Formats: sequence, structure tokens, C-alpha cells
Amino acid sequence: MISKFTIKIINKYICRKIPIAWLQLSHKKTRLLVALIGIAFADILMFTQLGLRSLLFDGITLVPENLNGDLYLISAYAQNIGSSSFPKVYLYQANAIAGVASASPLYIGSAEWVNPENIKSSTDEKSIDVRKAYKVRVLAFNPQQPVFILPEINQQLDLLTIPKNVLFDRLGQPQLGKITQLFIQDGEVITIMNNRMIRIAGLFNMGSTVFDQGHVVMSDWNYGIQNGNNILKKISVGILTLEQGVSKKTIIDNIKKNLSKDVKAVSKEELMQIEQNYIAQFPEGKILNFGVAIGFIVGVVVVYQVLYTDVSEHLSEYATLKAIGYSDRFLLKIVLQEAIILGIVGFIPSFFISYGVYNFLESNTKIPLQMSFDIIVKVFILTIFMCCFSGFIAVKKLSDANPADIF
Repeated sequence: MISKFTIKIINKYICRKIPIAWLQLSHKKTRLLVALIGIAFADILMFTQLGLRSLLFDGITLVPENLNGDLYLISAYAQNIGSSSFPKVYLYQANAIAGVASASPLYIGSAEWVNPENIKSSTDEKSIDVRKAYKVRVLAFNPQQPVFILPEINQQLDLLTIPKNVLFDRLGQPQLGKITQLFIQDGEVITIMNNRMIRIAGLFNMGSTVFDQGHVVMSDWNYGIQNGNNILKKISVGILTLEQGVSKKTIIDNIKKNLSKDVKAVSKEELMQIEQNYIAQFPEGKILNFGVAIGFIVGVVVVYQVLYTDVSEHLSEYATLKAIGYSDRFLLKIVLQEAIILGIVGFIPSFFISYGVYNFLESNTKIPLQMSFDIIVKVFILTIFMCCFSGFIAVKKLSDANPADIF
């Protein structure tokens, strides 16, 4: 005997054109809600892991992204720009190549930074508490040869020519101190960097990363005073500006031909890729990829359980549809429609919840974390694939839907 639910479904599907997949799912609302919660949980896990991965990989390119040049000269043996170091004479040789308009040096280093709030007195260096120091990335260049595209830096180049003056990244980590508030209050901030007193004369925005708690910009002259003038004999990156109409490939070929094999010229995209490839070797990236896989597996299990139970409970209804002439392909279509509906409806709340998680993490870590379109698309595709994959597994149960069983 055909159940009342079967007749209800057939009538509604045939007469009112309501998708039978939705009727199957919404028949038991509690189970549907549990399924959507499970899918949303899996999506939030994938969103979070991909977001953290993006934070790890994209944040590392902050310096290359903000450099102003056409080509960049780095050590051929460097794993990233932080480890790049080569004699300054190579920069002069690159500048002599026809088609190169200018060649500017950039020094990249790190320094021990003391929170100014830990300084007992700004006039007596001996009374300064240096027990708590934090690592900052130092970016030094000749103010007469600007290397950054950031307007805030370029508008304050004259301040960098004054001894002990530096510019501080206001997007640095909180443990570096309440620099912005102190600067607004006093117009300058005195602190200690590498056991030497420095003066924060201006602020700019760049951002911190997982590996760099903040950035400090200074002149190469002050950088030499801080670390000894011998440090200026080697540079980290050479920023090359080309004459109009000159091909980058031509200059790269000429550098390969005329300069030492110890250096190479790369584009900005290649420089950023070098940074990302370096970070990809770290275990953190592999762990986050594993987290995405776990989220995917959780979603597959949840959706499979829901669809398998649904198919099992309504096996007689599927058999009835077979009996009245519907093909196995039609039944497969119903199950896959259910899977897609679950994926789409479950994705919506997970997106908004994850957006809140991103904002929470960004506000607490002070590290840029954006819900990029690329991440949204990746999670959505993974969600639909996850649900459809579960549907293909669960649909095997339909082979048991024999029309003879209902008579």
C-alpha cells in the first residue's frame, strides 16, 4: 500500500511543481536543522583555517607589496628578502646597465624594541628598563631615494634625515606600546631600539604579520649608526626603476649577462612568490591545510548520514516513483538536489558567522585578515563538492528500491 506521505509528495511535485528534494528534506525539520548546523560547523572550520592560512601567506608579502620599482635585485641564494644580502657594488653595476633609470638600496633587519611604557626616564639611559624587548622589522633606505609607495612615508622623508628619528608602523602589535596615543599626546615618542635611544617622529600604516610584530622605517645613515657603518656595505634589496618603454625581460637578461651569479633580478610578483614559497616550508601552513581537510571530512560525514537516513526511510517512496515510470537517473537527481540544497542553505549562516570570526581575530591580533572573494569561492565550491560527494555515496542505497517491494 502506498503511504500517505508518498501520495502527498507525488501530488505536490506533479501538481504544484515544488521540488521533491526540498519536500524530502523539510519533512523532518529537526533533522534538517541538525544537518544544517553540521554543515555550517564544517564550513566555519574551513573558513577559519583558510583565513589563518591567508593571514600566514598574504601578510608575509607586506613589504614587497609596498615597494616602488619595476625590478628588484636580490641575492640568488636568499630564501626570502629578510635573508637577502649582497655587496652594494652590484647595485651600482645594475644602475650602469642601459635602460635602468635608477637603483635604490633597501636594508632589511630586525631590532630589539622596548615598549616606551617600560621606560622609567626618557632622559637617563641607565634608568631604562630593557628587560622586556620585542622584535621589530627595520626597513632602512636613503631618504633621497624613496623606495616605498606609501604616501605617509614619502611625506615624512625630511624627518628621517634627523639623527635618531624613525617612523613607526601604527598597525604594530599592542605589546610594542601605545605608540599612536603617546605620539598624538606628545608629538613624539622616545624609546629604546637595539640598546640605543631613538625618537619616533612620525607614523605610517603597513601592518604586522605572524613573524613581524611591527615595522620601523629609518634612514640608512641612522641605520649605520645603530648597527655600525660596515652594515651598509651590503644591502638586502635593490629597487630598480626602468626607463620608459624598456622591457623588463631585456634588463633581466642583461643583469644575468653582466652581473655576478650571486644576484638576480625579479619582478614584484616573483618577489612576493619567493616570500610565500619560503613560508610554505613552515609546518604552520601544512597544519592549516590539514585543518581544512578535517573540516571537509566532517561535512562529508554529516551530509552522508543525513542523506543515507533520508533515503533509507523513504525507500518505499523511491520504489513507488520507479513503479510509475521514473528512472534511476531521476532518483539520483533528487538526492543530489537535496545535497546541493543542504550545501547552499548551510553555507549562508557559516559565511556570516565566519565574517564575525575574521573581524574578531583581526581586532585581537592586529594582523590584517580579510574575507577575500577567493576564500569565499573556495569554501563554497568545497561545500557543494562535499555535499555532492556525500550524495553519490548515499545514493547507492537506491539500488534497494525495488518496485516489487511495495506490492
